[in-house]
Amino acid sequence: MENTGSKPQLVMLACPGLGHLIPVLELGKRLVTLYNFDVTIFVVTSQSSQAETQVLRSAMNTKLVEIIELPAVDISGLIDLVQLPAFKSAISSLELRPSAMIVDLFGSESLVMAKELGIPKFLYIPSNAWFVALSIYMPTLDKLVKGEYVDQMEPLEIPGCRPIRPIDLIDPMLDRTDQQYLEYVRMGEEFPTSDGILVNTWEDLQSATLGSLRDSKLLGQKLKIPVLAIGPLTRAVGQPSTRLEFCHWLEKQPKESVVYVSFGSGGTLSLEQMTEIAWGLERSQQRFIWVVRPPTATARDGSFFNTGNGGDEMLDYLPEGFLTRTKEVGVVIPQWSPQTDILRHPSVGGFLSHCGWNSALESISNGVPMIVWPLYAEQRLNATLLAEELGVAVRSKALPSMEVIRREEIEKLLRTIMVDEAGIKIRDRVKQLKFSAEKALSQDGSSQVALSQVAEQCQASWERLKAKAPSS
Repeated sequence: MENTGSKPQLVMLACPGLGHLIPVLELGKRLVTLYNFDVTIFVVTSQSSQAETQVLRSAMNTKLVEIIELPAVDISGLIDLVQLPAFKSAISSLELRPSAMIVDLFGSESLVMAKELGIPKFLYIPSNAWFVALSIYMPTLDKLVKGEYVDQMEPLEIPGCRPIRPIDLIDPMLDRTDQQYLEYVRMGEEFPTSDGILVNTWEDLQSATLGSLRDSKLLGQKLKIPVLAIGPLTRAVGQPSTRLEFCHWLEKQPKESVVYVSFGSGGTLSLEQMTEIAWGLERSQQRFIWVVRPPTATARDGSFFNTGNGGDEMLDYLPEGFLTRTKEVGVVIPQWSPQTDILRHPSVGGFLSHCGWNSALESISNGVPMIVWPLYAEQRLNATLLAEELGVAVRSKALPSMEVIRREEIEKLLRTIMVDEAGIKIRDRVKQLKFSAEKALSQDGSSQVALSQVAEQCQASWERLKAKAPSS
């Protein structure tokens, strides 16, 4: 592996789930198209998501980046997803010596491999700056907070963030005796060992938090590495040939009149909650596109990659007569839809979302306000950021993951975002952020400047390695 090739060779690592796969793929494509690098992306597969498989196959067809699949892992814990021996073996088998390594957050343990190779190592957080601040502050919180976080009487103070309610914390913090919690503390300690933290956000969106991350006094420790906002990086719109029949229905609807309802590739609902959403949509009299998958077998809403149980036909788990009564105003799609195409359509004016960060960025980038419906992982944190800090969303009074949200409240939320005066203000705000996002990604925009810093380090590393390589 002494050959350094004719241009910088980057290796990247993506862990299971669209929340990791899409941002890593889009970053890889951007490094190829803007800087003419060769990029190899190692993907840890989960073998449980139809949408993940489709995205992966589409990326392979573009041939912009080389994709190598690593063995599937147990994703039930969501922490420590990388099989390090398999990753190390795959790196060693490459013909060309990598110039730099970029891993997503669950691959932080593999940063030591880049150190052994003597190449720059970057951590890519496919989430927002709040999540980064919480993660880096985690070892400090572990020492400061006594007892369970969820039992704290006051919101937690995280540098650069609004005070966070204990119930809005991410899943690994809900039980300090769980192995996930210990792994998360470990990850927080490993983040600063990288040569830079890349975040899928942009300066104007989260300037205060990004500033705090760069201020060692606020974090209580000296963060010697740069924090680079390089987003929003979202999936590309599909080709016209991939657009499905319901898109023709969208073409006939008035501008910004349709609510898109989807809970991501991994979110499922209880039958009771699905019934309440159906009635809420019908009562609101708003046009809608709803991506439906079978409900969970339990009373609570589902979590990551729980595919649910139930009949194959939607008639088995939607209210009797719902499809007939709403056939003029709504479309129900089983399992999956091309989300980016839908959110980009002028007829779409609202998004009822599980508020995974990919979906949030896609919504903001298309100027679509949200009803946030967090289910698992860091989504409760995202919901608070989107509704209370950024002002681009409304949310239910109770957490959907803790109790069933009733049809009356769902109807009110839908009408608020689509027709009420409060929704108009939110719509104006999200459109401002849409233009802000476009500016950040422009040639001289803040995100482009930040990515150029990464590219410069990769280029410099390649030139060093090339100078040291024995001449042929």
